[in-house]
Amino acid sequence: MAYAHPAYLISADELSAGLDGRRILDASVIFAPTPDGGFSVESGLARFNEGHIPGAQFLDLVGDASDTTSDLGFTLPPVAQLEALFRRLGISNDTEVVIYSRELIALATRAWWLFHYCGHRQVRVLDGGLEAWQAAGHPLSTEPACYPPGDFQANPNPSLFADRNEVLAAIGDADICTVFSLSPEDYAGEGAFSMGRKGHIPGSVNLFFADLLDNGCFKDGAALRQALGAKGLLSAPRVINYCAVGVTATVDAFACLLCGHENVALYDGSLSEWARDESLPMETGR
Repeated sequence: MAYAHPAYLISADELSAGLDGRRILDASVIFAPTPDGGFSVESGLARFNEGHIPGAQFLDLVGDASDTTSDLGFTLPPVAQLEALFRRLGISNDTEVVIYSRELIALATRAWWLFHYCGHRQVRVLDGGLEAWQAAGHPLSTEPACYPPGDFQANPNPSLFADRNEVLAAIGDADICTVFSLSPEDYAGEGAFSMGRKGHIPGSVNLFFADLLDNGCFKDGAALRQALGAKGLLSAPRVINYCAVGVTATVDAFACLLCGHENVALYDGSLSEWARDESLPMETGR
């Protein structure tokens, strides 16, 4: 079964056949585990400079595409900041954009979500990321790319993001499916992972983002619909996705859109915000 929105993805071979005219963005970030069960975050720029898809530019999710005044990671910045960033990258409203990342496709879907939020309608994720590009035998480059500034004008859709008040109100609401995208162990509070308190938001279901992928690529439409439908994501009128810092949750959210469910949101603060507020409920167990 095909995706409802196949144009949201692009294969390595299709991209290789049409590099010219597109703006290709590498959204890679390096995550490293820390002794307290959390993780550190480092820009992927150095690795980008060692080799990237020819013509690509680096999209700094940590700095340029986040609100650095917030003490939460990967926080949605003001629309004007994103609009100016996209223009600097040579992007206009009619520019076709392809986003990829290495090792973790969630970084590309996070960047895609920002473009989608701003109303850009010609943005695609490289299915399988840089690994799929290299596996297909396509070359890397170390040459920098520079393009004339674009004139992108944002038309933001606030419904694509949910805040903690909406998430709190959704507890016990049968019309809203709240989804935790990390592993079953993290959901149950049984693993080492912790954002200060272990477990999940009460009433939320668990759909591990990795279960939507096959060798780094999104599963086909039938398999995605089965996985999403089994957890109620395709039948609920509204879906809110969360994780640790609003990154891996975008894989689940992106999969919903691929399958045609449009009323989907990302809880941007995720557990980095929720878990540290002792007044907000959490639970463990499966």
